[in-house]
Amino acid sequence: MINTLGHVALSVSDMERSLEFYRDFLGMDVFMDLDIQDNRIGRVIGQPDATCRIVHLKLGDGVLELFQYFTPPGENRAQQTRQFDQGLVHIGFEINEFQKHLQQLRDRNVQFLGEPVEFRPNVWVVYFSGPDGEICEFRQQPE
Repeated sequence: MINTLGHVALSVSDMERSLEFYRDFLGMDVFMDLDIQDNRIGRVIGQPDATCRIVHLKLGDGVLELFQYFTPPGENRAQQTRQFDQGLVHIGFEINEFQKHLQQLRDRNVQFLGEPVEFRPNVWVVYFSGPDGEICEFRQQPE
């Protein structure tokens, strides 16, 4: 039996830029940082020459795993992925104080996909772009 959803992984182009966003701005905590220069990652992904840096970030019970591949070079497909395309389409964050966090995104000139919407009474949702164009979501549930 499967016990729990362990993590969501995101391949990024610039680890430091992504850490500045997810760790410093969104407040996630780094609990693992690995530089993989041997053949372990290559064996796992079926790409013998692969090397990368892997950082695990935690927020509550959620874990985000960031990969920056040094070899082989990857392509940024996040900017072509739209919320309505098939596959994994966004990273969701549960928040309080929706308007405060919305203003913080605006102050950073973060790009929004659309506008903030009250889906149900006191349930606010907004989608925005992360550092590589990946889609993120802030959602406030009623207390």
